[in-house]
Amino acid sequence: MFRLAVIYLCLFTASVLGLLGFIYWSATESVTRQIDSTINAEITGLAEQFNQRGLIGLVQAIERRAATAGASRGLYILADDSFERIAGNLSRWPDEKPDSEGWITFRLEYPDDTGSSTNFGRARIFDLGPRFHLLVGHDIEERSRIAASIRGTLIWGVVIAIGVSLVGGVLMSRSLLKQIDSINETSREIMAGDLSRRIPIGERGDEIDEVAGNLNAMLDQIERLLAGMSEISDNIAHDLRTPISRLRTGLESALIGHADPEDYRDAIRSAIEEADNTLKTFNALLNIAQAEAGATEAQFEPLELQALLQDVGELYEPLAEEQGIELKQDLTSDILLKGDRNLLFQAVANLTDNALKFSAADSCVTLTLRYETADEAASKNAEIVVTDQGPGIPEADRERVLERFHRLEASRSTPGNGLGLSLVSAVAKLHGGTLRLEDNAPGLRAVLSLPLT
Repeated sequence: MFRLAVIYLCLFTASVLGLLGFIYWSATESVTRQIDSTINAEITGLAEQFNQRGLIGLVQAIERRAATAGASRGLYILADDSFERIAGNLSRWPDEKPDSEGWITFRLEYPDDTGSSTNFGRARIFDLGPRFHLLVGHDIEERSRIAASIRGTLIWGVVIAIGVSLVGGVLMSRSLLKQIDSINETSREIMAGDLSRRIPIGERGDEIDEVAGNLNAMLDQIERLLAGMSEISDNIAHDLRTPISRLRTGLESALIGHADPEDYRDAIRSAIEEADNTLKTFNALLNIAQAEAGATEAQFEPLELQALLQDVGELYEPLAEEQGIELKQDLTSDILLKGDRNLLFQAVANLTDNALKFSAADSCVTLTLRYETADEAASKNAEIVVTDQGPGIPEADRERVLERFHRLEASRSTPGNGLGLSLVSAVAKLHGGTLRLEDNAPGLRAVLSLPLT
């Protein structure tokens, strides 16, 4: 964090120095351009005097201007072809050489109480024919004074900027460190086992608060998953104890008894049946866990729902005929969505299996695929509806039957493990949909609503 503050300080200081340096350069250049413009204007005026009134008129004009040069700080000298002074307020022609445009910067010496003071002048040389040379310039003490004033101001500006950036960097670092310390403290408490702890979120809504919110959402999801795992473990321990005990008891009875081969075969057959039921329970729990964790979301692919429901119908048609139940299909074509085909197939199969399981002979089970609304273009969801004419589920129990291992009293005598509807609900949530259980009068209407791609 200290390095971040130092980087912030360096960047801020560099930007301030760059800005103030530009201001200094612009100000001094502006003064220089103003002086050069004044000099050019004076040269033009004196050249006109020479052209109109000759050398005498030029000397008179130079003397008049030199007499008032104290206020304007003008510098003048007219010299002959040997650069000997003819008129002006300079004692002699400067030794410095001019540039290609005739501009020259030279040293000036003024008499004062201590002997002399040194300054600099900026001037331009203008040739009046082959015999005379004119130098017009200005004392640049004013420019130096302005530059010195600007430099002083800029130095103070830099000092203030550095001070402000230091204070800002320290305050920013302390605020950021406080938030990070809060995150670290909460993380240590969570690692110590307190999964209910959450990172405090401030009122500023900055990036740190956004990160804290995302971490809290992640912790909520982790807590829900752990609670689900704990619940599953409890349910497994409770609901699988009975079939495993029956399996062991049957095998133990066959082992210690004096049974004939047929009795041994019956015991083995019973053991295999109990083992199959146990495996089905474990597979159902695994599917539910995968759906709730979104483990298969990366495997989603475009699906044609009509073909999927036709496959389910073909699978259960023999069972329906065996039970004397009519299995109807009313399927809308060309309904596409993106999802996990295996889990959706298992979900529809569970709904169909339940409908057949609780339906009497000479009744009807219907598989329907439709859009959510009559306007296909406006529909955002597809609905898979499985209806039967069985005893149905009381409205007060429709939420509870979606829980794992929950079975109604009326269904205790039928095969099953109480996980079928739990799996359907988990698959619906995985695909961003819902499962609704409604009254079919008589029977049950199960509506699996899924968002379209």
